[in-house]
Amino acid sequence: MSRSILLVDDDPEVLGVLSKFFERAGWQVGRAADAKTCADLYERDRPDVVVLDLNLPGLSGLKVLEVLRARDPDATVVMLTGHGDIATAVEAMQLGAENFLTKPVELAHMMAAAERASEKVELRRRNRYWAERQTENTNLAAIGRSAKMRDIARQIELLATSDTTTVLLLGETGTGKGWAAHLIHSLSRRASAPMVEINCAGLSATFLDSELFGHEKGAFTDAKEQKRGLFEVAHTGTVLLDEIGDLSPELQPKLLKALESRRFRRLGGTREIEVDVRLIAATNHDLAARVKEGKFREDLYYRLSVLPLQLPALRDRAPDDIADLAVRLLLDLRRRIGRGPARFSPEAMAIVTRYPWPGNIRELRNVLERALIMTPDTEQLLPAHLPPEILLASKTDQGASEVDLSLEEVERRHITRVLAHQGGNRSRAARALGISRATLYEKLHKYGLS
Repeated sequence: MSRSILLVDDDPEVLGVLSKFFERAGWQVGRAADAKTCADLYERDRPDVVVLDLNLPGLSGLKVLEVLRARDPDATVVMLTGHGDIATAVEAMQLGAENFLTKPVELAHMMAAAERASEKVELRRRNRYWAERQTENTNLAAIGRSAKMRDIARQIELLATSDTTTVLLLGETGTGKGWAAHLIHSLSRRASAPMVEINCAGLSATFLDSELFGHEKGAFTDAKEQKRGLFEVAHTGTVLLDEIGDLSPELQPKLLKALESRRFRRLGGTREIEVDVRLIAATNHDLAARVKEGKFREDLYYRLSVLPLQLPALRDRAPDDIADLAVRLLLDLRRRIGRGPARFSPEAMAIVTRYPWPGNIRELRNVLERALIMTPDTEQLLPAHLPPEILLASKTDQGASEVDLSLEEVERRHITRVLAHQGGNRSRAARALGISRATLYEKLHKYGLS
């Protein structure tokens, strides 16, 4: 992802050093030595981040900040101040500055601040992007932006618009097979007809036979009335058979016959019923292996796997895809629950995109739902709102790189972890850190964790 920055300073030497530093790191760099040039370049280029010196000729840095924020409320500005300008820097933060750095500033520290600011810009864009898409009828774009996920979106679109009557969805538990099935139905010519679903796992052959194909009165002890099966209910629509790999062997021949002839008999009946349905089968099993084990009919397997679609686990998806998914889930959950944070902090999003999510989308959704319920009055989701096991995994991942962090960043991360470990209880966290509650509150405010 290409990032852009506008450097504003009246010292040509400072501008030159900073420009070369950011250009070497792959940033697109703009330069301005005064307020007017800054405003003009910002209006033309809309850079991700502005690094703005407090002391400029003519119009002060504070006034320039006000101008930029008035033109664009999302303008992301990092202020550069001298050691004696801390009070003014605080005023700049109140006016909407993202951060402030005191001169002389280490280049590595400036890069870290610019990267954090850029991450926040990207998060705001994601939030806005998904907020706008919440009213759309189709969610193909929600699948992801990477080449892999765009290819899956194309496959779903082709499956939806094709005339094939069987679709096989493969993937681990929680990878979104049910969601993909509903998406295929909603994009197909069958969208106005019913979509029904049933999970095959743990159901007896007789019960599942009755659910799928119906039964006649007296077909078995409790069959007191005739019942239509799901295949009849879904005529001209879609049937989703989840966990097809667990389908009872006794029922597999009847399902195969129904798929091939579009005809079946109700349990206990003699009359053949003809239906037009699309069958979407989903499983987390390796069906080919179950065929070799004799647990699944080979002919049924080949009938189902004409157009198989493999949905990848979250750990195999690009960080951008996971970030987009997390933002969409957060917005969907918040709209349903009616409270809680509406956006991620960059630190929380970094943890979310690095965690392997063994429970896939289902686990991610559960974690976000818990965070929304437990933090009703918080504006953004912070690392402290995530479960301890996820923070611990993140800590393990980052351990090797922390030698490169500033002392302040190490302290901020440690406070975040201790707070998470103590369930957000600040009194216990202060005791664990060996500091007073007042000191903890000061540090929470300092690091934007309050």
